[in-house]
Amino acid sequence: MKAVFLDAATLGEDVDLSPIENIAGGLTCHPRTNPEQVIQRIQGFDTVLVNKVVLNGEHFEACPELKTIAVVATGLNNIDLEAAKAHDIKVMNVTNYGRSTVAQHTMALILALATRLLDYNRGARNGQWAKSDMFCLMDYPIMELEGKTLGIVGYGDLGQGVAERAKAFGMNIVLGCRPGQEPGEVDGYPRIPLDDLLVQADVLSLHCLLTEETRNMIGARELGLMKSSALLINTSRGGLVDESALADALRNGDVAGAGFDVLTEEPPRNGNPLLADNVPNLILTPHSAWASQEARQRIVEISARNLATHT
Repeated sequence: MKAVFLDAATLGEDVDLSPIENIAGGLTCHPRTNPEQVIQRIQGFDTVLVNKVVLNGEHFEACPELKTIAVVATGLNNIDLEAAKAHDIKVMNVTNYGRSTVAQHTMALILALATRLLDYNRGARNGQWAKSDMFCLMDYPIMELEGKTLGIVGYGDLGQGVAERAKAFGMNIVLGCRPGQEPGEVDGYPRIPLDDLLVQADVLSLHCLLTEETRNMIGARELGLMKSSALLINTSRGGLVDESALADALRNGDVAGAGFDVLTEEPPRNGNPLLADNVPNLILTPHSAWASQEARQRIVEISARNLATHT
């Protein structure tokens, strides 16, 4: 095996790549690779590792020796899978590495929004509390999670991890059908049509891959079905939610708050409706939910096992 990693810096400098190096018999690493550098850097290699670098038919035509693409992430949006299949290139990805850290981040967003943590922190530090005529501030409504309904759309490894943690807070778990899914029961939780879930969820958390079927799955119509007191959480993929519609819904009070770790363009160099200064009660984090050192190291170890098993 002759392997090259085109964007190793995306995993951070504190991960140990030796599990992959040991399987591959060595590994050529580039911190980052620009689109115009791809063909030159993959020529002569039969195995290419990438996180976010785009690989398509043009690259496969230019590098007939390429046999394996290992995506050191779950999403495969950056790989032309049809072109890879046509060139008999095996594509593998990594799953089940981020359950703990992504579920933790999801709950952090839910808790911060439910307790209005950022608002009360700001009020304590900007003099608002000091001017209070009693011992505390109660300016922002707090949601008690116990007894509330958490709707989860996408009940894979990450959705299951969120359900486990939310159950510890006394929340009622209800699953929503992704496009094409049938209602039923999973792990004792009801799975109901998405529209039915939207009208009853106090918190809606998305854990779906981005496909043509799930793109803009939550738009203006769906936001209009939600409770005005509801929270919307997306630690999965940008594009699942119509961002302009969400920004309007937050401004209009149609939903109470949102916590997002993902946007349609990352990084958002061309701006984004959710970055506007006048969007209230929104917490944005920069696609960092997956990024604990433990999770990133698991990505390396799972990638190494995939290579050992499938090449």
